[in-house]
Amino acid sequence: MSLMEQVYSVLLVSSSEKISRALREIFSVPSFSPFTVVGSVSAAERAAAEREFDLIIVNSPLPDDGGLRFSVDAADRCDGSVVLFLAREEQYDEVWETLVSRGVFTLRKPLSKNVMEAASDWLISARERIRRTEKKTLSIEEKMNEIRLVNRAKWLLISELKMTESDAHRYIEKQAMDRCIPKRRVAEEIIKTYN
Repeated sequence: MSLMEQVYSVLLVSSSEKISRALREIFSVPSFSPFTVVGSVSAAERAAAEREFDLIIVNSPLPDDGGLRFSVDAADRCDGSVVLFLAREEQYDEVWETLVSRGVFTLRKPLSKNVMEAASDWLISARERIRRTEKKTLSIEEKMNEIRLVNRAKWLLISELKMTESDAHRYIEKQAMDRCIPKRRVAEEIIKTYN
């Protein structure tokens, strides 16, 4: 799928109607759907519990909280989410110090349309990087599961057929090559037979 076909879900946490309207306009292209707007941290927590969002934008302050804790929690808890915190001028330095080490992007308000459009590009870039990392992690986990399965099958061959470890390893590899099937399938068959 090309980047132009990719769709990103957005959660905007903002009590400001003006900022909500402006960001809805920037994120209005079909690439951003759904675009969910909530007006408080408690509503944001409920929305984030119901589904995962690719992009989370927190416009501070909010009526029930500053949004700082929610931003940190969202970055920690929602592995695939990219979080942007919009801070008032007077709180920016302190907020940035807290959030940068947690992987939360921070922008100083007031924002121009050009800055926010550039920020949307940064958020997409960060999300795509996370997506690639997730695929690599999944691939590594699948490989580790296959290794565990093959090792379990080898130990069954050792205990049931009194093979040496190297003989059991060769047996599984040869079966996979001769039958043109993955070692995982051979291991599953061995486990099914001897368990």
